Amino acid sequence: MRAWVLVLVLGGAGWGQKVAITLDDLPLNGDLPAGVSREKIATDVVKLLKKRRVPPVYGFVNAGKLEGNPDAAAGLKVWAAAEPVGNHTYTHINLSESSTEDFQKNIVENEPALELLSSGDWHWFRYPYLVEGDAVEKRRAVREILAKRGYKIAQVTMDWEDYLWNSAAARCQANDDLKAMEWLHSSYLSTASTYIDYDRALAKLVYGRDINHVLLMHLGAYSSTILPEVLELLKKKGLKVVTLEEAEGDPAYADDPDIGLKEGGSLVDQMMVVKKIPFPKVEPKPYKELDAICR
Repeated sequence: MRAWVLVLVLGGAGWGQKVAITLDDLPLNGDLPAGVSREKIATDVVKLLKKRRVPPVYGFVNAGKLEGNPDAAAGLKVWAAAEPVGNHTYTHINLSESSTEDFQKNIVENEPALELLSSGDWHWFRYPYLVEGDAVEKRRAVREILAKRGYKIAQVTMDWEDYLWNSAAARCQANDDLKAMEWLHSSYLSTASTYIDYDRALAKLVYGRDINHVLLMHLGAYSSTILPEVLELLKKKGLKVVTLEEAEGDPAYADDPDIGLKEGGSLVDQMMVVKKIPFPKVEPKPYKELDAICR
């Protein structure tokens, strides 16, 4: 199946495409290994991005996670001093499980921290869980709210759920389980490679071509450790890292699926549903293995 996906991607104008890297759930994602702080994670990632000359990377903030956590606050300050931030709601609220009014309140409640932290444009919005509304009417109402408040939607088209490895790696490091750490490393890169190819294949099914992509990652301990290899993998796949603004300059991002979906999904996932295109089979992510490892 992987070979089929790769052939589908390479069969069109696949090489030389662009990708923007974005990080969700700042300042907290996953458990921490011993001796690692949120401030250190942010500092290390900022240094890496600068060293590799990576274009600005938006970090999407849930300011509610700062409450009672000085380390998280310090980490977020480090990030915002070097990289742009956007709104991910105050408490990472799920739109399918809340009213339009509560969701709007959560958006607005997050804004004072963004104004304080950022000297640039923080009017980019990322829906928590990629859920844009379980009903069309709710979806449209929230989009209208966002437009009136000056927001652009930071869509996602590429995602391998990197956060799944963060807490698993913290447990395995605590157990000093080298064999498990080796498996985490290989499974992460294998999954990332598979889903980079798969998501590009879906884009080709929807649009008849590859598009500029927006990659969703998280600012967690393991995600940050393996980030250099992710950058090399993107390069190997022929993907040039660009800003969020440049990536979303692709005409594909003008599309609004305008559909209610309880579980949400990436822009391309939603367009697959709208166009009634069957999803190709793909090797599943190792959910059970990651949940069970080093317990």
